[in-house]
Amino acid sequence: MCRSIKPLRLPDRPATEQEIQEAALQYVRKVSGYRKPSKANEETFQKAVDEVAESTRKMLEILANKTTHGETSHV
Repeated sequence: MCRSIKPLRLPDRPATEQEIQEAALQYVRKVSGYRKPSKANEETFQKAVDEVAESTRKMLEILANKTTHGETSHV
């Protein structure tokens, strides 16, 4: 597990955009093995970060909607 990635589904507040971006960056770094990609891989690396962040936003929104509509939270 990537120790730098913190849980973003918090009971007291929604995750901030910065937290989502930082978690996405850490995830892509871990998976790719790059702390910072080469110039040749920069665009692909950033696209991956953006896609992970977008998927994370969608997931958190769906989870939040389900818990506010009476489904049980399993944190």
